[in-house]
Amino acid sequence: MALYSEKVMQHFLNPQNVGIIEDADAVGEAGNAKCGDIMRMYLKIDDDVITDVKFETFGCASAIASSSMATELIKGKPVGEAAELTNKAVAEALDGLPAYKMHCSVLAEEAIRDALENYNKNKENKP
Repeated sequence: MALYSEKVMQHFLNPQNVGIIEDADAVGEAGNAKCGDIMRMYLKIDDDVITDVKFETFGCASAIASSSMATELIKGKPVGEAAELTNKAVAEALDGLPAYKMHCSVLAEEAIRDALENYNKNKENKP
């Protein structure tokens, strides 16, 4: 049995939505000191809908694939729906991750939640 699914390999070798959004409405970050994976998510939001999302990830194949898939799952979604994204949904969309790599999907969920918390905080502080 292969270590990674075909979808994991696709998103690792050809990640979607890589990069930075210079004028992002929200930025979120998550990291795992144990394995060294660090994710940063950038969101562009218009009328509470995520119109664009980009990521930067320093990490293994599972971390990059999880970031890529997570961005695909929330792009075009309302903020409230994106906030409900779970690491399990990310892993399932990738046709699974090895058990010892599930923390990568958790980081993707955490980076998105951090970005959405940042967005909500900024929204509350705007006149």
